This record gives sequence, C-alpha cells and structure tokens, in this order.
Amino acid sequence: MKALLLQEAGKWKEMKVGELEKPTIESDEVLVQVKAAGLNPVDYKTGNAGHPDWTYPHVLGLDVSGVVKQAGDDVRDLKPGDRVVYLSDMSKKGGFAEYAAVKSHTVSKLPESVSFEDAAALPVAAYTAYQALFFKLHIQKEKSILIHAGAGGVGGFAIQLANYAGLKVITTASEKNHSHVKQLGADYAIDYKNEDFVQKTKEITDGLGVDYVLDTVGRDNATKSLEALAFNGQIAFIAGQPEMNDSISFAHPISFHHVALGSVYQSGNSTEERTLKHIGDHLVELLADKKITSLVERIISMEEIPEGLEALETRGVKGKIVARIDE
Repeated sequence: MKALLLQEAGKWKEMKVGELEKPTIESDEVLVQVKAAGLNPVDYKTGNAGHPDWTYPHVLGLDVSGVVKQAGDDVRDLKPGDRVVYLSDMSKKGGFAEYAAVKSHTVSKLPESVSFEDAAALPVAAYTAYQALFFKLHIQKEKSILIHAGAGGVGGFAIQLANYAGLKVITTASEKNHSHVKQLGADYAIDYKNEDFVQKTKEITDGLGVDYVLDTVGRDNATKSLEALAFNGQIAFIAGQPEMNDSISFAHPISFHHVALGSVYQSGNSTEERTLKHIGDHLVELLADKKITSLVERIISMEEIPEGLEALETRGVKGKIVARIDE
C-alpha cells in the first residue's frame, strides 16, 4: 500500500510517499481503507519526539475516516462496506496511508450524508472538546465559559458545542478571526494580542468571572485563566497544567480537570476506550443534523501533508486541514 513514511524521529518535514506492507488485524480489530485523514499539531509533535513503541518507517495520522474492508473474527457490530471514523492509537501506525487497523469498539459509523473529509476533521479536535465540556466540566445550560484559541480546531469545536448546550460563550482570538468565531457561536470575542482577557472577561460577567474555562494554549495561559474563574469555577486544560498550589483557596474554590484524550489507548481500560465511540457517535449525529460544522478550511493530498503540518506549526491556521488519501 501507499503510505506517507516517517523514516526516523524528527524527520517529519522530509516525509515522502512510499510503499509499506498492508496492516494485519487482530480478532477485535477492523481493517479500514482510508479515505481521508485530518492533520493536527500532535502529528508534528510526536513526529519530532518519536514513540518507544514505533518501528520505522512509521506512519503518522490520528484522525481517520474510511471504509471497513475486513473485520476480525470477534467483531460483531462492523462489517465490510461500513463507512467509519475513529481516533487512531498514537503508539501504532496511523492514517496517512491507504489502509489502517483499529480496535472495532472505538469506531463510529458514518451516514452517507457525512463526507469522509468532514468526518476526518473530528477525532482529535472535536473529541477532545467534547470530552472536556461534557465528561470533565459537565457544562450546564445558561452558565458561562471562556474558551481559548477559538479559531483553532479544539477551540472551534468547543465554541459550537458550548453554544449548542446553551452556554454564554466568550473566546479569545486574533481580531481578524472575530467574525469567524462569532459565526461558530461565540457571544464575545477577545483580541488576546491587544486586550487583557481576564479584565475583559470580568467586564463581560459583571465582575463575577466565568463558570468554566477551557485552556488549549499552555501552562502560563492556564495559570492566568484562574483569575477569570467565578466562585466554584472549573478549568479544563489540555496543553499544560496551571500552577495549582497557590490558587487553591477556601475563599475562592475552583476545580481542575486534566484532558488527555489520546492516552486512553495506553490505559488498558476498554470501558474508557469505548467512550471514543460514544463521543464519535454523537458528534457524527450533530454533524449530520447540521448542529455543528466540520471546520474544514483546506483539503490537500497525501503528498502535501508535510507542508500542511508546517502550516499548523506556525499556529496561523484557522479551522482544520484534511488530506484526501484515496483519490
């Protein structure tokens, strides 16, 4: 099969399309003919660092959609011909290839009304946003939330999901993206380059602060975000934990939630792995019902993936880049 080959850690910018043996599947897995694969910052980050379980050449790509070609002996709920989407296990070969193998209980089926390209935008970014909002923060209608980096993948899906759930949504984004994030459902947009997001958030909430924060930026930003939380507020963080010790106060209690979606495959907990299917099923339903959009801004070829990842590395990309694998 054709695949985009990572020859060694740190060489992701030099990846080229080559030939690789088609994966074999275990009894609880399915073989998927990949139709589309989403690009994410985690691809170049792991491509730089490598992984102890990888053999080279390795194949990156965690966002995968396609068609089931073969089902393992123990698989009962999927069959050849099913259209599917899933989050790949980062310790194994991924979706930047014509075929990929995955545990069947993590896979969601796609209706004909959802394109492979739109579906492939979901797993890393949308699943992460969903887990943060509904499984960690347990968001409630009419509460308020500050979502950082609303023009990005996780932030863009989080805005849509929070709006769908009936929250007041505040987000940070560069001024050029304010109309975009408001179209997604943000009630307020803060220009993080020229405005103090804590001060602006306090102004918007009449000095109380927000009930929830979703931080996708990093440790320092997460730490500053604690100042924007209301009494009994909660923060979910993805890119680095805030400084907690000095922030824990009897006078201003807050809760901390660590979101690490992809590590579920290393947990050995099949119940938690099945939550990926649960999340995917609901997101696909919302996409089919046009309650959310896929955020796909650009569709590229397999050969163009390194260039797409370089664009992501500059942090200037709005929405999602998706590669069409099976042309």
